[in-house]
Amino acid sequence: MITSSSFAFKFWNIKLSSNTLTGTLRSHSAVISVRGCSRAIARWRRSGRKSLLNLPSPQKEYSELTEVQQQLIRETLITWLQAQMLNPQPEKTFIRNKAAQVFALLFVTEYLTKWPKFFFDILSVVDLNPRGVDMYLRILMAVDAELVDRDVVHTSEEARRNTLLKDTMREQCIPSLVESWYQILQNYQYNNSELTCQCLEVVGAYVSWIDLSLIANERFINMLLGHMSVEVLREEACDCLFEIVNKGMDPIDKTKLVESLCQVLQSAGLFSIDQEDDVDFLARFSKLVNGMGQALIASWTKLIKNGDMKSAQDTLQAIEAKVSLMLQLLIHEDDDISSNIIGFCYDYLHILKQLSALSDQQKANVEAIMLAVMKKLTYDEEYNFENEGEDEAMFVEYRKQLKLLLDRLAQVSPELLLASVRRVFNTTLQNWQTTRFMEVEVAIRLLYMLAEALPVSHGAHFSGDVTKATALQDMMRTLVTSGVSAYQHTSVTLEFFETVVRYEKFFAVEPQHIPTVLMAFLDHRGLRHTSPKVRSRTAYLFSRFVKSLNKQMNPFIEDVLNRIQDLLELSPPENGYQALLSSDDQLFIYETAGVLIVNSEYSAERKQALMRNLLTPLMEKFKVLLEKLMMAQDEDRQMALADCLNHAVGFASRTSKAFSNKQTVKQCGCSEVYLDCLQTFLPALSCPLQKEVLRSGVRTFLHRMIICLEEEVLPFIPSASEHMLKDCEAKDLQEFIPLINQITAKFKTQVSPFLQQMFMPLLHAIFEVLLLPAEENDQSAALEKQMLRRSYFAFLQTVTGSGMSEVIANQGAENVERVLFTVIQGAVDYPDPIAQKTCFIILSKLVELWGGKDGPVGFADFVYKHIVPACFLAPLKQTFDLADAQTVLALSECAVTLKTIHLKRGPECIQYLQQEYLPSLQVAPEIIQEFCQALQQPDAKVFKNYLKVFFQRAKP
Repeated sequence: MITSSSFAFKFWNIKLSSNTLTGTLRSHSAVISVRGCSRAIARWRRSGRKSLLNLPSPQKEYSELTEVQQQLIRETLITWLQAQMLNPQPEKTFIRNKAAQVFALLFVTEYLTKWPKFFFDILSVVDLNPRGVDMYLRILMAVDAELVDRDVVHTSEEARRNTLLKDTMREQCIPSLVESWYQILQNYQYNNSELTCQCLEVVGAYVSWIDLSLIANERFINMLLGHMSVEVLREEACDCLFEIVNKGMDPIDKTKLVESLCQVLQSAGLFSIDQEDDVDFLARFSKLVNGMGQALIASWTKLIKNGDMKSAQDTLQAIEAKVSLMLQLLIHEDDDISSNIIGFCYDYLHILKQLSALSDQQKANVEAIMLAVMKKLTYDEEYNFENEGEDEAMFVEYRKQLKLLLDRLAQVSPELLLASVRRVFNTTLQNWQTTRFMEVEVAIRLLYMLAEALPVSHGAHFSGDVTKATALQDMMRTLVTSGVSAYQHTSVTLEFFETVVRYEKFFAVEPQHIPTVLMAFLDHRGLRHTSPKVRSRTAYLFSRFVKSLNKQMNPFIEDVLNRIQDLLELSPPENGYQALLSSDDQLFIYETAGVLIVNSEYSAERKQALMRNLLTPLMEKFKVLLEKLMMAQDEDRQMALADCLNHAVGFASRTSKAFSNKQTVKQCGCSEVYLDCLQTFLPALSCPLQKEVLRSGVRTFLHRMIICLEEEVLPFIPSASEHMLKDCEAKDLQEFIPLINQITAKFKTQVSPFLQQMFMPLLHAIFEVLLLPAEENDQSAALEKQMLRRSYFAFLQTVTGSGMSEVIANQGAENVERVLFTVIQGAVDYPDPIAQKTCFIILSKLVELWGGKDGPVGFADFVYKHIVPACFLAPLKQTFDLADAQTVLALSECAVTLKTIHLKRGPECIQYLQQEYLPSLQVAPEIIQEFCQALQQPDAKVFKNYLKVFFQRAKP
């Protein structure tokens, strides 16, 4: 037996028996084993393989065979096909699928040239033998997948080839194939449902690209409609009819086709949905009805566009006649069935939106759709709110589809939607104590959804349109005064809080309701609810509520701060107490407390006192926990303590988000409090245990303080930097550099002495890490070094860009030279366009600052010996890919560098390029002249564009 790699492509002089072919196909079972060859081909195409058999390219190797060898392959396949009808047992499915794929590949290669009778030869072999028909249908599906499958990305050459193949098939064999399908359906519809379904699948696949009249005719349609009443066939028949309806055609003809189908389906009793209990069939049937409805709507749209108003009116009547059936399917208790018809509903509403006036029936249809949507939005009893799984996720997605329908309903008739929601809402909330949770939840949900369905500018739902504003105001008043917030179900509770936060501007209109809602947030209904899910979501919503109503919160500030005191407690790992809120949830509570204090109308002294009361417990706990960490032996305990310390720093940091340009830390009198926090937290940097966690937290706090405290933070920076530079790893340095960049960019010359002092220690730490040896295949270490290198260049860019080049210049000649060479190396040697771009920015800035006649001694020589060559060597590298967007940006900065050199050095630069450097690269004199002329253009953009073309031509 030959190996699989030789199968079908390297026959040489070996004749394969059908058993050999079967064995070879078996050998590929590990490569691919799927139910349908179309899916197999699609999957292999998507995986980027050129050959379905995981072999070398069949086109290439097959073409190398002699005519005799190719003929041998064709004969072998036909022989194998003949043998299938004689075998006592049918081959395994995966072997049949594999064989079908081989036939399809050979068809693509040979049909147009050497095997024009491909299908006729197969048909002559299989006749009506069941096993032969099975293989024939599988081959047809494999061919369709190879030619038509939209999941497969084809090259333009393959697309042209496939078009030619389809055109040739239409001319030569499609009528014969269609006739064979009819014969198969007629012969097997009563005694072999599997083959009949296979054939229906083939018809559905091919109908999209063959002449529709071959299928959409009386004999075929009658047979398909007959299959609709056969239980084992009707699902495939549905899908087949769907494909027929989906076929592109003239709008009038499409309307006639759909109408004739509908008449027969209706007369067969298939429109009586309430009598049908087969949900699998109804799911397929609803898809068919949706297809028919959307096909009619597409025809109506084309007819309106063409100005054929009479035909458009006829089509609209046909659409209206389907609305009753559409509503039956939309309201069906099975969400899959309902979901399948939403497209038809949505498009129908789009038609109504375009009409100048609605008839009474159309208004009734809109109302019926609205009621159906409201009913279908409702949760069922089985929905698992505590442990949501796949079914729950599917319902959430289904709800999103219904929301789109609701939004479209609002566009058709906003008044009707508002009135309907108001009626449902008021009726439900009047009796919420005795109403099922899902009905209460959906009533509040509908009010929530009106915010997007009836859009307004900046959430101004309670001004402008008096009718709308009054209705929403009435519903909100009912919501907050009805007591429904006490309903004992998490879905209702969450919907209540989501809605009061969405309509927070209501409380600016009726502030008397704020205390009621605040109490709901603060007691067992919200932040102290039995459900962790509710507590967590409420923490976030409470923060939003307070921030949006800060002007109305003044009377309640101290009461709220007292009530949330226990929720602010830092929970050390050893007390065993299960806190109500997670540390992430507590962040929102701390931010809320900060907002209440900062936005209050209190004096600066009172704000300072309140902020100190808020943060002092954190500082005291921090000191105690840090001492415990220093003494802790167990690693798990160390980690728990470090996490707790990190949370404390994070909480203090989060309170600072309340400050703004109008309410600064200094204006609020809180500078001293945050300086005390800094003094408390900074000692954690010298802790030898859990360094990564502690440094990360303190570093984040320093970032916030640089923003909030201004220059008052500067005395703390040298000590903090010294600690953070000790025992550094790549990630530590990478995260420390942005802090230094922030300080440099914000304070500039104020931090110059500090920068000069720590410049080389920082660089030594960076160089030390970059020079550490790493394993060749350690991708993680390589990435960390790449990111650190980028951070290093970003630091140099910040220093030079902030007008502090003297920081570099004052490091001594040897160090300056070393720094400059690292920048040249970054621009040329590392295939990292982001770093290269930064390096060219640094070089152009240094040339701008130092490149004139009065620049540092020796810098002009450095420009000509190193910076100018870098501008050529980098783009000429093979790794410099001008098709990459980041690389193009790097080239742009390279152009800026050359322009800056010319600007600072003038004719001397042109002379150097013309007489020395470019000739050394063996550039032709006319190109040198062209280059220098482009460089001297006043418009920098002209030179940038030229430079890209120059290097594209220059690359080997």
